[in-house]
Amino acid sequence: MFVARFFVVWLALLPHVVLAMGNASIESFSTSKRLMQKEIFVGELYQRTLYCDASFNMSKYVTLPEGFTTDKYRGRLNKWEAEHVVPAENFGRAFPAWRDGHPDCIDNKGKAYKGRDCASKVSKDYRLMQADLFNLYPAIGSVNAQRQNYNFVMLPNSLSSFGSCDMRIEATKVQPPENARGRIARAYLYMETVYPIYQMSRSQRKLMNAWDSRYPVTAIECEIGKRISAAQQSSNPILEQRCPL
Repeated sequence: MFVARFFVVWLALLPHVVLAMGNASIESFSTSKRLMQKEIFVGELYQRTLYCDASFNMSKYVTLPEGFTTDKYRGRLNKWEAEHVVPAENFGRAFPAWRDGHPDCIDNKGKAYKGRDCASKVSKDYRLMQADLFNLYPAIGSVNAQRQNYNFVMLPNSLSSFGSCDMRIEATKVQPPENARGRIARAYLYMETVYPIYQMSRSQRKLMNAWDSRYPVTAIECEIGKRISAAQQSSNPILEQRCPL
């Protein structure tokens, strides 16, 4: 009888035990953005955006690379934004509140809502995933806006959407520059490893494994990982396997 009751209790707690492999300390996306600015991406070597390798200062002001061009979202060019490498929608759709709403998700006009706002309001597990620093990188605001929630693929016959920054966006697909592919891959692999609620498609996993192998970690990526582990009080099993001790 005792064993049976213990097993039932263990099953009830299992989702939270599993999620504890990832971020279990930061629920606020705003807190994560502050930590990125003040503790993680600090120092000349680390103050660079993910996709276009643009430098920025402690006030988040971005110096655009020579030859960078875009005619969209120009009001978001001057400061970096926190980019979810695995888009929030990609893992958010796994939460019932995102897909279907929740009785607590009613606006001040009495209208029900769902999606990101509802999941953020009612699900601690979603908030923890959304705020996970291992899935966040600085990106030029305009690039972040145009990437949206599109999946990463190879688009060999397309042209750069940003001039000298070889970020290619075609329909609802994105090919990132080579310098970003390894970090992107390891963010995807991390999210799938520590959050079983999120699963990549077979083709996406194949691409991420290929990029992980072809574009190995750098000392800078490993140092950023150490800073995140300290700030978030959690480990990254993907980086632990690849970074030198």
